[in-house]
Amino acid sequence: MSRVYNFCSGPAALPEEVLLKAQKEMLDWHGMGMSVMEMSHRSDEFVSILHSAKARLSRLLNINDDYEILFVQGGASSLFAQIPANLMTGFSSSSYLDTGVWSTKAIKEAGKYGAVSVVASSKGDNYSHVPQFSDWKIDESSAYLHITPNETIGGVEFADLPETNLPIVADLSSTILSRQIDVSRYGMIYAGAQKNVGPAGVVICIVRKDLLSRSQGSLPTTWNFANLAANDSMINTPPTFAIYLADLVFEWLEQRGGVAAMEAINIEKAELLYRTIDESALYSNHVDVASRSRMNIPFILADESLEKAFLEESEAAGLKTLAGHRSVGGMRASIYNAMPIEGVQALVDFMKSFEKRYG
Repeated sequence: MSRVYNFCSGPAALPEEVLLKAQKEMLDWHGMGMSVMEMSHRSDEFVSILHSAKARLSRLLNINDDYEILFVQGGASSLFAQIPANLMTGFSSSSYLDTGVWSTKAIKEAGKYGAVSVVASSKGDNYSHVPQFSDWKIDESSAYLHITPNETIGGVEFADLPETNLPIVADLSSTILSRQIDVSRYGMIYAGAQKNVGPAGVVICIVRKDLLSRSQGSLPTTWNFANLAANDSMINTPPTFAIYLADLVFEWLEQRGGVAAMEAINIEKAELLYRTIDESALYSNHVDVASRSRMNIPFILADESLEKAFLEESEAAGLKTLAGHRSVGGMRASIYNAMPIEGVQALVDFMKSFEKRYG
């Protein structure tokens, strides 16, 4: 068997070293004679895995004691509703930035819990850039400001934060642990695991403790952030194997120098691929240069009739899942932390070869 280079946007590639360690421990975790998937989530053994994952994540992101780390089920899309249900208590509105498909979905769910103030939108420009902070109209009386710093489908990303007194809630599903951030500037961070952290089935939530008081007893028990924090994310059986794999990924990141080292690699990978696109007569990317994502790089071919050949030949070359999202078409290469520079180089070499033959 030979491993391929998997450019899927999620569930995405995992580090081979992590998969090999999980394979080794599959039938017998640390002499227990059973898999993590089989052990009680209340056992000392699994609790040690959970606490290890939280401790490693805290070190990687420099999370201080003002925050709780939760492992939540349902996917980031469930958090689109869970967040306003918890955080809008005592407020009549929330504020959202609209930069693409996922922020639009989050806005729609939040609207079920109260008025939504859209502070700015790039929809009119086909979501090709991030609106300038000077153009944002933030309602400082709202419950929080929600942002999606990376739009996985459109390939738009930004790292800076606006000046506001509101708690900033950020969907970091595609960028968590790929670049350095200052957690203390956020009220809440959430991220589906299936891109940079592990398998689908768990969402990492980093919530400032003072916001937990907004969670009301009338909420469904498993939706209540305060209840989840008080019960160490184990109100019911958590996704134990997904948390275990997340801990292995955190360990892998620590062994490679942490987030700063990974960010340097991610910059190199993205620059290599964007340079190839920009220097080509066949490929192009519609996103403004200042708003380009490091993680999700969409591109189109000047001759759309070549797309089928591109996808078939790239797959035959071991370059998998390069088709763009069904809503936009074209191509997309997702180059998360687990994608090695060698994978991006293999893609670039193929793109250049393809252009010579068809361009």
